[in-house]
Amino acid sequence: MSEFKQVDVLIVGQGAAAFAAGLYSSRYQVETLIASEQFGGETAIGGTIENYPGQPDIDGFDLMMKFKEQVDKLGTPTAYSNLKSVEKNGDVYRAVLDDGTEIDAISIILAVGRERRKLHLPKEEEWTGNGVSYCSTCDAPLYRNKKAAAVVGGGNAAVEGAVLLAKYAETVYLIYRRDQLTRPEPILLKVLNQTENVKILYSTEVTELLGSDEAGLTGIRLSMPWEGQDELTIDGLFIEAGADPRLEIPNQLGLEINPDTGEVHVDRGLNTSVEGIYAAGDLTDGTELKQTITAAAQGAIAALSAYQHVMEVKSDWREAEASTPAGVTGG
Repeated sequence: MSEFKQVDVLIVGQGAAAFAAGLYSSRYQVETLIASEQFGGETAIGGTIENYPGQPDIDGFDLMMKFKEQVDKLGTPTAYSNLKSVEKNGDVYRAVLDDGTEIDAISIILAVGRERRKLHLPKEEEWTGNGVSYCSTCDAPLYRNKKAAAVVGGGNAAVEGAVLLAKYAETVYLIYRRDQLTRPEPILLKVLNQTENVKILYSTEVTELLGSDEAGLTGIRLSMPWEGQDELTIDGLFIEAGADPRLEIPNQLGLEINPDTGEVHVDRGLNTSVEGIYAAGDLTDGTELKQTITAAAQGAIAALSAYQHVMEVKSDWREAEASTPAGVTGG
């Protein structure tokens, strides 16, 4: 028999945005539940983080554990199951988790993030945070004074990542499967062409990750030889092939999607196009800067909006109850 819960605020996710939302929602003293199978989001698998205020040089997993511990101290429960479906049920939303648990919530905060596009190569997942990264902005400073790093991709993020890495590593390889860069903004291409220690490898793909479980990534194999070699010795590989927002639940709810970014559209209060549904973090078009700090900030803002909606709905319920004559019940 499936379990049934009633809460004020259901937060979907277990990353920075979700935990920040959980922290603020619980402090507003409304009944809150966090639901997600995967702990930590992008931050937890990002390796060492050096740009989170107050926590210099901290492992992303450890940072997320600190987020969770702070939420746990407030007694906020977590259901370790993903959201399967959700639909409107009167003044509340009926959510169903993968494990069959049914939850009625007045407000829902979606903080499910994005799914990074991967190369789908052996050891890619195991070596994430140990030579393999999906965030140049997060991890580039870790390659200060390193011999070489490589970036895979052909969009703005890949070019920006290569230019940023070039400030730290001696040599940076930008690897792109097509024969020219057409997607990045012209000003980025100008900066790229002026960055002498970036080498562009066109019409090339990474076919194998080289290294060991002890050392992590130490090199890559290429589909096309470069300067006579089909292997490159590198200290780090940055996969900047883009990421796709997780839209299964937003699509179920009919949320407005930004046609330019493919992200859930939100306003300054992190309201979506559907009343009572809020979104925070990498799922949204609220900011172009997809970082732990911005995700956490959005989670806090979404919690305030969700709390205000809960108070409005409960006030309406009280008014309706007060206006019902004594002894009168619904038919």
